[in-house]
Amino acid sequence: MTSTDTMGGVTPRVVLLCLVLAVCFGYVIPLIDIKLYNTFLGSTHLPPGALAVLLILLLVINPLLRVLHQRWAFKRSETLTIYISCLFSTLVPGHGSATLVLTQIIGAFYYATRENKWLEFLRPHLKPWLTPALTGPLHSGAFNGAYNRNVIEDWYVGLRPGAAAIPWSAWLLPLLAWGSLIFATYLMLGCLGVMLRAQWAEHEALSFPLLRLPLQLTEDMERMPGRFSSFRLHPSSFFRNPLMWMGFALAVFIELMNGLNQYFPAVPPVPLEIPTGPLFTEAPWNQIGMLSIVVNPIAVGISYLLASEVGFSLWFFFWFFKLQLITAYYLGFPPAMLPAAIGVTGGTKVFAIYQVIGAYLVYAGLLLWTARAHLGHVVARAFHFYTHRAPPGAQEKSEALSYPAAFWGFVLSLLFMIVWSLAAGMSWYVALWLWTAYLVMALGLTRLVAEGGILFASQGWTPLGPVAQILGSGPGTWLLPASIVPAAFVQAALCTDNRCLLLPGFIHAFKLARDHQINAKALWKLITTCLLISLVTTMWMRVRLGYTSGGLQLHNKWVTEGGAQLPVTTLMTLAQGINDFTWLNALWLGLGGILTCGLMLARSRFLWFPLHPLGLLMSLSYPMSRLWFSILLGWGCKTLIMRFGGSDTYRKMMPAFLGMVVGEVVMIVFWLVIDGWQGRTEHLLMAG
Repeated sequence: MTSTDTMGGVTPRVVLLCLVLAVCFGYVIPLIDIKLYNTFLGSTHLPPGALAVLLILLLVINPLLRVLHQRWAFKRSETLTIYISCLFSTLVPGHGSATLVLTQIIGAFYYATRENKWLEFLRPHLKPWLTPALTGPLHSGAFNGAYNRNVIEDWYVGLRPGAAAIPWSAWLLPLLAWGSLIFATYLMLGCLGVMLRAQWAEHEALSFPLLRLPLQLTEDMERMPGRFSSFRLHPSSFFRNPLMWMGFALAVFIELMNGLNQYFPAVPPVPLEIPTGPLFTEAPWNQIGMLSIVVNPIAVGISYLLASEVGFSLWFFFWFFKLQLITAYYLGFPPAMLPAAIGVTGGTKVFAIYQVIGAYLVYAGLLLWTARAHLGHVVARAFHFYTHRAPPGAQEKSEALSYPAAFWGFVLSLLFMIVWSLAAGMSWYVALWLWTAYLVMALGLTRLVAEGGILFASQGWTPLGPVAQILGSGPGTWLLPASIVPAAFVQAALCTDNRCLLLPGFIHAFKLARDHQINAKALWKLITTCLLISLVTTMWMRVRLGYTSGGLQLHNKWVTEGGAQLPVTTLMTLAQGINDFTWLNALWLGLGGILTCGLMLARSRFLWFPLHPLGLLMSLSYPMSRLWFSILLGWGCKTLIMRFGGSDTYRKMMPAFLGMVVGEVVMIVFWLVIDGWQGRTEHLLMAG
């Protein structure tokens, strides 16, 4: 056995390459996502950046290394380790990550005016160590710090001619404070991933559709030819399948034409989105609100891999809630008369979003109940020091962490997050609810990715607003201003746009390590190091971008304007008091929970039952509004092929749909290079 084999893929050269890539992605992705606002390299759970690195390794670097010496080529375990590290290196700096908080802690001050009175409201309740906008506590124990106007305005308009340099001294403490909280969430999710891996990957045998492509790409690596035929592929290789090249060519043709149209308008584009505004102007169809009909080649390709009931349920429940709006109209309740949920974009109605929240709460509980035997063993192992029982099994020895280390790492990380929240000014019950809701979201979204193959997932609701519409908020209620202010900033950063949630990445990483002889313990150390490097690099880069380019000149307006004001707009609504709060809203929560239980019960009793509760979880989120039609196409293709060709034809056609994904990734990288060279902005190939 060679030294490379004993290292299980985490070799010195792999570690060095992964660390370099973590720095590169931490630097480049903010430029692409924020400054240029072009196609995101991260921000999905099948990141184009990670796939691009994988393709370059397979098609460029490895063949060149084989020319020099066969032993120098990367092995499959090494290649998968690099892909795993890139999962995290692209998600941490990506659009939708927790680092959005860096503009949120200054945007509320920059957009404060005498009329909206934001500054007067924030200063007494926001601790100075949470924002560079304030310095130092004043008298009476109130943190009513002085306003650092120049620090904030210079970020938005660029450094003034007389300014010496970026004011890092004002940023240092807030960066340490928020960075420690964000990194604690990473550690907590990593420990949770260790505890859940065996249950989901082995006991429940989930399908993990998003792993199919990297595994297919690397399947023949150990059977590659020798030194003098380095650029030839094995006859059974994925790259020699003509169906793969048909799917590849289709995606390349579409994106090539659309990209050329950006530069030469005379080139006809291939339309991928149907404007629905003129189509639904008459009642009752005009009640359903915004409806996007978008074809995303990557989503179509991945949807083909999904279990039929999952693919069907994802688009079915999207329309299930649209039909509820139509039904409400016929019952005499047009949308204008129905209360909207607080803290939810798009004006989603209370009766709809609360059903989804109820579904999340119940589904998370059912996931834990199903895993009770395995989690009970984890807890027993965690208390082994005191009980001298529950010795480690063979399975645990191959995990990234021992079960006691994972359990106590989870507990201590969560405890740190709660203590941090209390120090920031939250009440204990607000902090407890906020982090409980965060874990519920994490479980639901991770299950959507692991079983449902969703490229980018977001829950579509936040913890504070819905509870305020049941219990009330403002003076005399449980949501007091001093507690609302820090809670609104944490909620906006970690509970609003969760497309970069790391728990799916941990589950994917640990499954690949288990199945392909990767040293999981060494992989854990590599992942945590890459996370730290990516977090530090992207935080430095995001702060630097504003001062050097001017925040108002950056093209991603969600980061600099809409998302930056989100915490203060939410907390001002809550602080003024909720007029439409009522316990009747809890009935909609209960209805969503009952519906989820019914779906799970029906699935356990009837093999033919076509609905899965994952569709209910995703139904009212922004990602589903962009992906539902692509999922419908992928599900429809699979259904027709299975109906008329059988399972054998379905397997034979799979490379064509995976080829669409590869072709899309290649064109994403191609156009990012061209757009960066030409300085073109807002050219997005995937849903943003």
